[in-house]
Amino acid sequence: MPSTVIQSFQYDAGKRELRVVFTSGRLYVYEGVPPDTYTAMRRSFSKGEYFNEHIRDRYAFRREEP
Repeated sequence: MPSTVIQSFQYDAGKRELRVVFTSGRLYVYEGVPPDTYTAMRRSFSKGEYFNEHIRDRYAFRREEP
């Protein structure tokens, strides 16, 4: 299901970084995200809900320019 909050996301397994682009256009990189967390997000019905429950406020992040 397309998210109303998340435009796209990518995972770098080597760095354990999850890059999330929100519909606002802002890009955040979440550090130390385990591969199984990314896989669960990819498989989740609601990406935004999964993000809020399992990633937001749980991992260090930085904002980058898209």
